[in-house]
Amino acid sequence: MQANIKLGRISGIEIGLHYSWFIIAALIVFSLGEHFRQANPNWGKGEIWIAALFTAVLFFVSLLLHELAHSLVAQARGLKVRAITLFALGGVSQTEGDATDAKTEFWVAIVGPITSLIIGLGCLGIALGLGWQRSTEPHTAVAGVLVWLGYINIALAVFNMIPGFPLDGGRVLRSIVWAITKNGDRSTRIAAGVGQAVAFLFILDGISKWFSGDSFGGLWIAFIGWFLMDAAKASYAEVGITAALRGMRVSEVMSRDCAIVNRGMSLQEFVDIYLLQTGQRCFAVEDQDRLVGLITPRDVAKIPRDRWDRTTVREAMRPLKELHIITPDTPVLDALKLVAGNDVNQLPVVANGTLQGIVSRSQLVQLLQVRSMLQLPAAYRPTLQRNGREVRRSA
Repeated sequence: MQANIKLGRISGIEIGLHYSWFIIAALIVFSLGEHFRQANPNWGKGEIWIAALFTAVLFFVSLLLHELAHSLVAQARGLKVRAITLFALGGVSQTEGDATDAKTEFWVAIVGPITSLIIGLGCLGIALGLGWQRSTEPHTAVAGVLVWLGYINIALAVFNMIPGFPLDGGRVLRSIVWAITKNGDRSTRIAAGVGQAVAFLFILDGISKWFSGDSFGGLWIAFIGWFLMDAAKASYAEVGITAALRGMRVSEVMSRDCAIVNRGMSLQEFVDIYLLQTGQRCFAVEDQDRLVGLITPRDVAKIPRDRWDRTTVREAMRPLKELHIITPDTPVLDALKLVAGNDVNQLPVVANGTLQGIVSRSQLVQLLQVRSMLQLPAAYRPTLQRNGREVRRSA
């Protein structure tokens, strides 16, 4: 999930907000405003709304601390974390690569709920120190904010420990199964299966509450169940994709017929001779037999049409230094992560400064679609004919 609003960086990790986060923020402010008004009719209107708004901001901070805990432990365990994005149902840390062992998976997963639990207990402890008594409504705005934050963070910790992948509890379950079976893929399938079962129970509970008269609560629980079901299915499918592509190299899937154009050609010539005649979408730009950049229809579209005859390919192309370059020996899985993580459509494959081919997003998608359509097992590799002998690619 990409951030729509970037807030800055912490420990090299980009922090951002998805627009959907404002939905939950607005719900928190208005529901808390109504709660504070009913529980404390002696509070002024301004005090009520300031307390509600301040609570929403601190809830954002607590969510951020939860995700930061995941990310900082991931970094300490050798994983690179690019960004944290907060959205309507929580937050997500965008990590380059997955945990390589069960111990890393366990600690990265468990630290988030532990952080939320510590925050929750800390807030309740401070509220008690300020005179709040358990099982009573706080009498001051400060205590009201602390009590709500305390309970909601404890609830967040408990909810995240539900053993439904990809919740933190599901990842903890995955790490335990992984430690027992010594098989990361199998542990993910088991955890994702449990996650789907938990999600189904959420949906059933939501439907039951709906027919029992709790329309809003039932709808909210069913929506959470649907979200968990979708995420668990996606995680299960991802295991199949990872297994199918593991061991494959870029040299096996790249396109080798990439057209080469001269950097001094005008865009008008390029469009007329190459774009409209070949139907290709990516062209290599070379200078003295050395790759210097790529140019695509999207790059051409950025230049006003009346300037095409006065603009060269070199001026419109994306220079080599701005591209994500891979080699023929790069694993296909790494190429897929580069495409998805950096929102690019093509990756040039270069060896010794010479273009060997192009790997595109569409190629990778088609590869996965064909394997799915043919229902090939994950370990299947094509059988080739070399010099009259059958050669089978190993998994």
